[in-house]
Amino acid sequence: MIDGREDQAAGLRRLFRKAPPTVVALFSTGHRAQTTAARCIERIGRQAHRVLVLDEAAGESSLAAAWGHTGGGDLLQALDDRQPVAALVQPVAGLMGRLPVTAAAMALPLLDDERRARLLEHIQHLQRQTRFMLVHASTATLDGPSPFVFAAPRRLVVAEASGRGATEAYACIKSLAELGIGSLHVAVAGARHRAEAKAFFQRLESLVRTHVGLPLAWTGEVERDDIAGALLQESGAQPPREAEAAFLRRLHGWRRAAQSLASG
Repeated sequence: MIDGREDQAAGLRRLFRKAPPTVVALFSTGHRAQTTAARCIERIGRQAHRVLVLDEAAGESSLAAAWGHTGGGDLLQALDDRQPVAALVQPVAGLMGRLPVTAAAMALPLLDDERRARLLEHIQHLQRQTRFMLVHASTATLDGPSPFVFAAPRRLVVAEASGRGATEAYACIKSLAELGIGSLHVAVAGARHRAEAKAFFQRLESLVRTHVGLPLAWTGEVERDDIAGALLQESGAQPPREAEAAFLRRLHGWRRAAQSLASG
């Protein structure tokens, strides 16, 4: 925990001395969005070791049903030592597991400095064991940015190759652009063949370029390509020090960012 007597720079140096994993906020669209998201995450889990899901989506939008989870805790419960963080992670075959963070995301802007620092320490503890941290978020809740989505250095939209998938993907991308997101990765799911997937992406990319102006990066097909490898390759473009600090630093400063967004 950051002591109040420490200066800001010293506190951040101590907090970020351990390099975090690749952190990606993931959105899924289409008729079976949760199933599509789960399938994509499971594939990433087969391609990369030690994948943890922070599930921010609530209720039916969460991945609980997709993985047979019934209830469970939330990362916020670890603040008062009601449960250790490890006990809150729900098992998923092939992954480190799924950790619900809906309540933690809602509470973070309201926490005092001590409790926010404690929450970040819990996240950092998880990062030491994780290669990929995927923040699963709902496309229906982008009217106000969450701290976890805002803090993630990368965002991936998994778009079902259908009319509904395209419509929801465009709306999601437009909302993220309005929040100041600089670029997005897109993976296509459910296409019958490569040509259909590429044509779907090209139509979406053209629509977004014309009406939104946000660059989209082709990440591949969920069923055929190395999605983890594409995300890892892009993450290497960041300077090492920036890559180490980005996620936790942005979470640490979320209250100021939220106030800035609200006033804007």
